[in-house]
Amino acid sequence: MTQLDEPARLGRKRDHTRDPEILDAALDVLAETGYDGMTVDMVAARAKAGKATLYRRWPSKAELVIDAVACMKQNDLDAASLPDTGTLRGDLLAMIKPPSIQDGERKLRVMAGIASMVSRSPELAETARAAIVEPRIAVNRLFMERARRRGEIAEDADIELAATIAPAMVAYRVLMLGTPATRESMIALIDGVILPAVGIRRPRD
Repeated sequence: MTQLDEPARLGRKRDHTRDPEILDAALDVLAETGYDGMTVDMVAARAKAGKATLYRRWPSKAELVIDAVACMKQNDLDAASLPDTGTLRGDLLAMIKPPSIQDGERKLRVMAGIASMVSRSPELAETARAAIVEPRIAVNRLFMERARRRGEIAEDADIELAATIAPAMVAYRVLMLGTPATRESMIALIDGVILPAVGIRRPRD
């Protein structure tokens, strides 16, 4: 049988086991350099992976970034794992933990990193909204809906608006002022802004 008569050999099955590491490395580079400064080569070096591996899996930088941002949503908490302390303040305070604060700041840096690309890519804009913006708002919304069912806040409280306050103010603090979010600053935000916004009096010291 000649080489022409031989059946074509199947290519090797692609190994996706390292995808999470590569995507995590992409997020780190994106947060540090921004989209315009980021290269696939940088990601390959950070992940200690071959450039050819990345280019086979993600033919363009934009595709790599979209997948990396999308994977951030996989780490979000589900409703069953969220605290239920019996009060809105207690629930919000229970979310202020070092890993949660650090993850939130990283997401903000990633958001800042893709800002130049978002206006040019509706797909990336939607992915970023679903992975970075909406999960935090959704948690606040769930806490506030619980509080309304308990009678802790009024039926006509603007939950949709109130749920966006903390993410917006933390983003301003971290990205515009260059000041990290701390437990103390988050408590001050909860007591001084969020609780009054839904009609709950600030607790006495």
